[in-house]
Amino acid sequence: MKRIAVLTSGGDAPGMNACIRAVVRTALAEKMDIYGIERGYAGLINGEINRMSTRSVSDVIHRGGTFLKTARCPEFKDIEVQRRAADALNAFGIEGLVVIGGDGTFRGAKDLSDNCGVKVVGIPGTIDNDMGYTDFTVGFDTAVNTVLGAINNIRDTMRSHDRVALLEVMGRHCGDIALYAGVAGGAEHILVPEMPYNLDDIIKSIKKSALRGKVSNLIILAEGAGDRQEIIDYIQKHGDVIVRVVDIGYIQRGGSPNMQDRILAARFGSKAVELLRDDSESCAVGIRDNKVITVPFNEVDKVKKKFDEKLYSISRILSL
Repeated sequence: MKRIAVLTSGGDAPGMNACIRAVVRTALAEKMDIYGIERGYAGLINGEINRMSTRSVSDVIHRGGTFLKTARCPEFKDIEVQRRAADALNAFGIEGLVVIGGDGTFRGAKDLSDNCGVKVVGIPGTIDNDMGYTDFTVGFDTAVNTVLGAINNIRDTMRSHDRVALLEVMGRHCGDIALYAGVAGGAEHILVPEMPYNLDDIIKSIKKSALRGKVSNLIILAEGAGDRQEIIDYIQKHGDVIVRVVDIGYIQRGGSPNMQDRILAARFGSKAVELLRDDSESCAVGIRDNKVITVPFNEVDKVKKKFDEKLYSISRILSL
């Protein structure tokens, strides 16, 4: 395989630019032509395809977001749209494709491979860390550290005013950001969609800590673990405390990727190009036990995400 392309799709994640850089420079080192596709699958079907050089990815490794841009493309579920995408690749003589994104991106990659015969390699790039086949996704570690920085700042203010803070973080179906940031930040309560919780128990804990002289408490809420306002109203009504809510929103998705995500991006990007160079079957790359692995697309969804209940249990002990 001598001519390949790369795109980013779905929500942006820190480290996507580092991934693109690794793909481009590894491809050039292998004497392959490399093209960048702007705005994900939407850009692919519209022919937004440009040849890239080593200069195309200069000064991007430390930048958040994705300079190739990204977009949702719900119409890509239509097989005719997939064929248009394949035709666009064929028009440029592109033989293989690297896609960087989450589960929706991977479904599109699988469809493009299964229905149109395009060789595709997927790189997991999403801050939620919600893909079960890989231990970590590009962007997760940086997002957790961004939340951790917010926790450190919030602590100062809550301690100064004797208040309870509820920090809502991303994680509609996966509570990993809340769990890891909560443990690292010493949160008193971590609410995630994978584990049941009782607001009365939280109130009792807050009152008990007050008797010990503890004047502030921090609750980390993954967005999929419950209605934020209902939780706040209940705690304030029955706990006789003031709860201040902090929602850092898209700040979690931006910012310069940290060392962990840059290294992961380099390993994934390099491996993806090697697989296309060797004309391997379409698959996703991931990491397990610090080793880069490959998994066929039709097996990616079969590996259910395992929540780290042991770490959650540790968090409960440490918050006492």
